[in-house]
Amino acid sequence: MTDNKRTEIAELGEFGLINHLTANLKSGNDSTVYGVGDDAAVLDYKEKEILVTTDMLMEGVHFDLTYVPMKHLGYKSAMVNISDIYAMNGTPKQMTVSIALSKRFSVQDLEEFYAGLELACKKHNVDLIGGDTTASLTGLAISITCIGECEKGEAVYRNSAGQNDLICVTGNLGAAYMGLQLLEREKAVFNSTEQDSNTPFAPDFSGKEYLLERQLKPEARQDIIAQLKEAGVQPTSMIDISDGLSSELMHLCKQSGTGCSIFQERIPIDYQTALAAEEFNMDVYTCALNGGEDYELLFTVPLTDHDKIIKMKDVKLIGHMTRPELGLHLITKSGQEIELKAQGWQISNK
Repeated sequence: MTDNKRTEIAELGEFGLINHLTANLKSGNDSTVYGVGDDAAVLDYKEKEILVTTDMLMEGVHFDLTYVPMKHLGYKSAMVNISDIYAMNGTPKQMTVSIALSKRFSVQDLEEFYAGLELACKKHNVDLIGGDTTASLTGLAISITCIGECEKGEAVYRNSAGQNDLICVTGNLGAAYMGLQLLEREKAVFNSTEQDSNTPFAPDFSGKEYLLERQLKPEARQDIIAQLKEAGVQPTSMIDISDGLSSELMHLCKQSGTGCSIFQERIPIDYQTALAAEEFNMDVYTCALNGGEDYELLFTVPLTDHDKIIKMKDVKLIGHMTRPELGLHLITKSGQEIELKAQGWQISNK
């Protein structure tokens, strides 16, 4: 939009709004027979297995519109679901989007949301094929379903890791959580400062752009799935990191019937994350283990794939699976064993 004109949703009505937001949608995948425009979309996956994932995002619980722009919200909402499909070793193909919104939102707000949504879908070749809009009395609610595919027998589950399998993680951890801390800090400053219309509030994010991007604009790791296929590596289990490394490891171990040992010094942490943790007087490893929203991939591979994995870009070996009776442990730099928990504990940097 080139002007600041606000168009009320009531001016278009439900069907007019849907037509306005979906007018330029085009399907590009062969499996999409028919998308928006009828009572249901039509898909044809022929001989492939179908993957389906759904996430619901609630204003005030999963996002705060004080500091989350609508375009970023659309992008992140899509990426959260796309990441789930990659975590199953699949390829995302279609997406449906349902939104409940109150009168405080305008057509322009939804245009921004859909712009972010479409940007994420275009990046990963996903077709937007339908959804729904309805009124809300409390705020904004978003429900997204993503549909993907994989060859028969190639889906990777959480329950198939074996004892002695290597534990691998992509990228680095804790950055998204520190980005959230920065946003919450500036929100608190904004709320406690008397506002002057002549000098608008300017948050201080200088040098912290990477952390903000990891929180507001996460990226699903399509590149890792491509690397694994190219190297001929089939993970024995896999999950994306939405709730923190510690929680996701617990899921893998519980469902696979194993224990695990990971090494503190091998947990990948970006320099900016470490600086921000020091600034907030937080333990950086606790942030990495329990922060969440990194949307990196955590997976296990057999010992025989060790040489292939260490050659892969942006993949770090952090430990190995063990017998279930040995439990789940973090090995500190000093060799101390600490039981892994989902939250509420500190570790030493010694």
